[in-house]
Parts: sequence; C-alpha cells; structure tokens
Amino acid sequence: MAGKVIIISAPSGAGKTTIVRHLMGIDDFRLEFSVSACTRPIRNGEINGKDYHFMSVDRFKAMIDEGAFIEWEEVYKNYYYGTLKTEVDRILKQNRNVLFDVDVMGAVNLKEKYGKEALAVFIMPPSIDVLKERLEKRGTEHDEKIRNRINKASLEIKFARKFDQIVINDDLKTALKHTENLVAGFLNKID
Repeated sequence: MAGKVIIISAPSGAGKTTIVRHLMGIDDFRLEFSVSACTRPIRNGEINGKDYHFMSVDRFKAMIDEGAFIEWEEVYKNYYYGTLKTEVDRILKQNRNVLFDVDVMGAVNLKEKYGKEALAVFIMPPSIDVLKERLEKRGTEHDEKIRNRINKASLEIKFARKFDQIVINDDLKTALKHTENLVAGFLNKID
C-alpha cells in the first residue's frame, strides 16, 4: 500500500466531523478524505461528491452486487453507507494517506481489512446526555430521529475497545490536539 490509513469514527454528534476537518488542514499529514457513498437525503450545505456520493437505494444495491465497495452497511432502514474501492485507489495512487470518516461498524470492518496499516480512533462523547444535547443543538433532526441516534450510540460505544485509540471529546481543543498527536505518531512510525 502506497499510504497509510486513518480511520476516525464516533457516534453521531460526538465531534467526529470537526476533528476530521482539523486533521485535513494539516498539510504535513498528506491526508486525502475518502468520500463515502450513502443513500440518505442531502443536508443543507452538503455537496455531492465532496461530503458524500449521494445515490438512490437502487443504485447503491446495484453497486453492492457489482462489488464496488470495500465495506458497506445499512445503518438505518434504507440508509446505506459504504466505502468505494475507486475512492481508496484514487487516493493511494496519489501517494497520499487515506482518511476515513465512517460509522462505527464501517470503521471496525476497515480496521479488520487494513490491520496494522491503519490507525482506528474512536471519538467518545463525555456522556450520552451531552451527546443528546449536541444532537438537539444541531437542529437538523426531529425528536424520534434523535432518540434513534442515542439508542444507536449506546450500542456503538460498546465497540470502542476494538479501536486502536479512544479520544474523549469533552473539550474540543484538547480532543483536537490529542487526535492530531495520535495521527502524527502513527504516520511517522517506521515499520
């Protein structure tokens, strides 16, 4: 493999996307974001091909049958997410390091695939109550969807031990620096 793999995952609302954006801003890391495919509706401000490759459920299922994904999962009913082989190949051909921002099960699957070539970091919310507050402050989802995300988060947290590192995001500045140090150490490690 030409580059190394960084996998960042967390329950929804734990701060994963903020941390990923921070890492992407560090030129020395030579990170390239692997854009996942998904079937959920596009949110305000998102750009197809930049935030996700948005597609219909039928198209996603056809791509599963074609073997186009490294990993995929139906995260919620008819909400599929997956990692396209073409995305990872594109990044590695540029001799860059791949950065994944994926759900917890996707992260576990990617870590199993890439093994020691990957650093898997779990971003842990300080508590379920704080996570609920963060999701409510977003203002992007109704109460039932927030309840579903909280229930899912409770299950996802149980997978944290399958990750190489856990970063508790109770203070964003500290969490950013901790994650940055972990990634720097991994990328600079000589095998």
